Amino acid sequence: MRIILLGEAMGLFMAEEPGALSRVERFRASIAGAEYNVAVGLARLGHEPAYCTRLGDDPMGLRVREGLAENRIDQSLCLEAPGELTGFMLKSSAQEGDPDIAYYRKGSAASRIAPHDIDRLDLYGCGRLHVTGVFPAVSGSALAAAKRLISRVRALELPISFDPNLRPQLWAGEKEMVSTLNALAGGAETVLPGISEGRILTGREDPAGVADFYHKMGVKNVVVKLGAQGAYYSESGGESGQVPGFPVRQVVDTVGAGDGFAAGVVSALAEGLSLREAALRGTVIGAIQVSHKSDNEGLPTKERLEEVIRAGRV
Repeated sequence: MRIILLGEAMGLFMAEEPGALSRVERFRASIAGAEYNVAVGLARLGHEPAYCTRLGDDPMGLRVREGLAENRIDQSLCLEAPGELTGFMLKSSAQEGDPDIAYYRKGSAASRIAPHDIDRLDLYGCGRLHVTGVFPAVSGSALAAAKRLISRVRALELPISFDPNLRPQLWAGEKEMVSTLNALAGGAETVLPGISEGRILTGREDPAGVADFYHKMGVKNVVVKLGAQGAYYSESGGESGQVPGFPVRQVVDTVGAGDGFAAGVVSALAEGLSLREAALRGTVIGAIQVSHKSDNEGLPTKERLEEVIRAGRV
């Protein structure tokens, strides 16, 4: 069963020294993008992610293609965009807290995807779709494409998971961001907001209130990320509760933790595990990822995940 991920994979240049991005002289190249990170996580856990995007034929696009191949991610839904450029981003080396990020993705090949591109896709053999709130914020056509793909997948009666993954800098304003992302969430089976994101999107202060907001929209499963405190999970008409955070010896970089969490939850649900078990897996993988510098290099294999769980800490 293929799990579709719609998004923009970008080049990532990580600062190898602290300080303002404008002053950094040494960077290490990698690949980033919320949906790409989730795809990597799913592949390492033994699933079959299929990445949907548009890629230029430039060196950055070739690097992304090679990264997809190295991680055994299905490229059959990747669209070619000859002569167009692939986006990239810069990330600072933070001593504490979140690193500074600078995006260079406006007008990129991926940002120019459109509904007619989605209509061309062969979805045979696909079993799930995972979408984030990042890609719909990139451009009007990307939002329209996301809506079209969600519509096609819903028509096939396949489950959809949605991670709001707020990027306020990509939106014209908060009101537009909130209304657009909640409309997308309403078409999902599972929604995965962080608690701070949930407060912005729903106006509710506590995890149970955030979950209730989405249940009333028709969402079956809600898992609210609580950082070091773990996660709150709630199934409409079913079980709800909180799983604890997983101990981490040292936090190196928080970027990518939410994507690791999503990979854990989506993979567990695809395997038929309960929502509580899915939330538990998400917290462990998120904890593993924050102990690594790159956005996705810490994402574990099934064997590594089981090893960490047995050890009881990262």
